[in-house]
Amino acid sequence: MPTSATQLIRGHILHFLADPGEHDAADSYQSLPDGALWIVDGRVADLGPWPELRARRTPDELAGAECFDYGQQLVLPGLVDTHCHYPQSGVIASFGRQLLDWLNDYTFPAEAAFADPCVAEAAAEYFVERLLAHGTTTASVFATVHPQSVDAFMAAAERRQLRMLCGKVMMDRHAPPELCDTVASAERDSLALIERWHRRGRLRYSLTPRFAPTSTPEQLALAGALYRSQPDLHVQSHLAENPDEIAWVSQLFPQRRDYLDVYAHYGLLGPRTIYGHCIHLAPEEIRDMAHTGTAAAFCPTSNLFLGSGLFNHAAALDAGIRVGLATDVGGGTSFSLIRTLGEAYKVSQMLGRPLPPLRAWWLATLAGARALYLDEHIGNFLPGKEADCVVLNPAATPELAYRLQHGGSLSEQLFALMVLGDERCVVATHVLGRVGGANVSCISCTEKVYS
Repeated sequence: MPTSATQLIRGHILHFLADPGEHDAADSYQSLPDGALWIVDGRVADLGPWPELRARRTPDELAGAECFDYGQQLVLPGLVDTHCHYPQSGVIASFGRQLLDWLNDYTFPAEAAFADPCVAEAAAEYFVERLLAHGTTTASVFATVHPQSVDAFMAAAERRQLRMLCGKVMMDRHAPPELCDTVASAERDSLALIERWHRRGRLRYSLTPRFAPTSTPEQLALAGALYRSQPDLHVQSHLAENPDEIAWVSQLFPQRRDYLDVYAHYGLLGPRTIYGHCIHLAPEEIRDMAHTGTAAAFCPTSNLFLGSGLFNHAAALDAGIRVGLATDVGGGTSFSLIRTLGEAYKVSQMLGRPLPPLRAWWLATLAGARALYLDEHIGNFLPGKEADCVVLNPAATPELAYRLQHGGSLSEQLFALMVLGDERCVVATHVLGRVGGANVSCISCTEKVYS
């Protein structure tokens, strides 16, 4: 691979500046059918229509850049997965359970194997490579209770210079003994992992109590204290996924108003906190999430697969909650956020608020970055942002190509892509400008950039 610190990426550039809403607000996105990104030292230095950007560059600059010409293929910011479990990659498509049975029958046995660092390392390599192959460049990732599971994932992400969040699961009750930590060990291990990985390159640490039922009040209090101990730590957990889960929380924490109030009581709401699912929220919970800046991860494939319910993304956005899209691998059924968008649309149809295609792709990019409080770094192509991007071929399959013969506006392309598309549409994934994962070879095309 060329070692140039400058890249030129030419194609149909599409990125978002704000929520397009349900009526495709014209000032919320920028679509450049013959556009270009000029990337210097891994950051976007310039973007615009290709003739204009070319006029701003000297011949020597153009000649010295590593160049990629993707023609009319779509170039979007790297996709953002706001909630997933890398240790569960091997139990995707396991039959017939709802949430609590899923944990006992599939999740816990799979995670027990991560006591072996070699298992963790192999799984981390597989998981990161699959993310890149599906166009995902940033994710909020659950490890297991074992510290070495975090080390394995962070090391795999660091080798690829990815912007990732990850944390050790905290779980000191209602789980197999081999998967339980203690308040003391959770504190010791978390502090060591924070010291080792937080803010190392593009990595950030997420405090990760699995969910309220598997942490004692003392452990939740510890998580809250750690969250307050540094101004930029993240928190990830689960909330209101399943009616039986909610009833269990009520039994375990009878003094609390509702599920969200458990986390609130222990200081686990606020900036850089995100909760997966959030399907069955009371009005007070919706209000408090919006007020505190606590984000929700929309996990349509796992919500459907586990029979958990339908998350009303539109109502959450109306209320002012930050919402991002998530695969929730392995309860979720695909690494692909493209496929996940198709399921999100079906959920939205069932709820009477169809998800428009522009808003959908905003959810998968800038909204995800915002939900994770990473939008100062990623999520769109504004100058100064880190240059992660995915290149998509809207006609990658015969079905897509045939469909687009019968309607080809931007909105129609994006909708067909999210309903019919999958990882076969991913031409390449760029990380900090350079190719980090690809289904086909990227063509260095210095001889074409002058055309």
